[in-house]
Parts: sequence; C-alpha cells; structure tokens
Amino acid sequence: MGRQSEDTGAMPSHVAAIKRSGFAGWAGGSPPPSMAGRFDDARIAVANVRHVRIWGLQVDDERELPGLERTQIPDEEVWEVNLQALDGSKFEVDSRLLRAAR
Repeated sequence: MGRQSEDTGAMPSHVAAIKRSGFAGWAGGSPPPSMAGRFDDARIAVANVRHVRIWGLQVDDERELPGLERTQIPDEEVWEVNLQALDGSKFEVDSRLLRAAR
C-alpha cells in the first residue's frame, strides 16, 4: 500500500506539535463515530508518528474507463499518528483529524 519514511525534516508544524506534546485531541472536538468511547476525551496518548506515502494509480485501458484512456490518481503523502486507546489497543489516525493536547 505504501512505504514508511523516517525523514521527519518536512514534518508539518501541527504534527511536530503533537509529537512534542506526546498527547493529541480531536481537531473537530469529538472523535469520528467509529472511534467514540475508545479514547480519553481530553488527552489521547501518542505511541508513534510516521510518514507514509500511498502510491497512486494510473489506468491506461479505455475499455475500463471509456473516453479516459489515461487516468491517474496521484501519490499521497500522509502523516499517521498511532494513538493508544483506553484499553491499550492502538489505532493509526490521519494527523489531519488531530491537534496537539496540553
């Protein structure tokens, strides 16, 4: 699916703040419905931060996509934050859903 990179030189400032703090909170104020009740409401322990590249896709077959002989989905760079739930399990979450907690 992708590859992990250890280079954190280009780490976005909000991700660096999460890593420094060691705790995260939900950027929107509440967790996604699928994760409700799994984490502390105020501070969620951060187990790890990693940079992942998700490889894109190129389709060159007009039988699959008529009129679009060459369709391309670009690669995506994602910063994942590994959060520790109340029961000790860990979940990888896109950093854009989080903010640093105090």
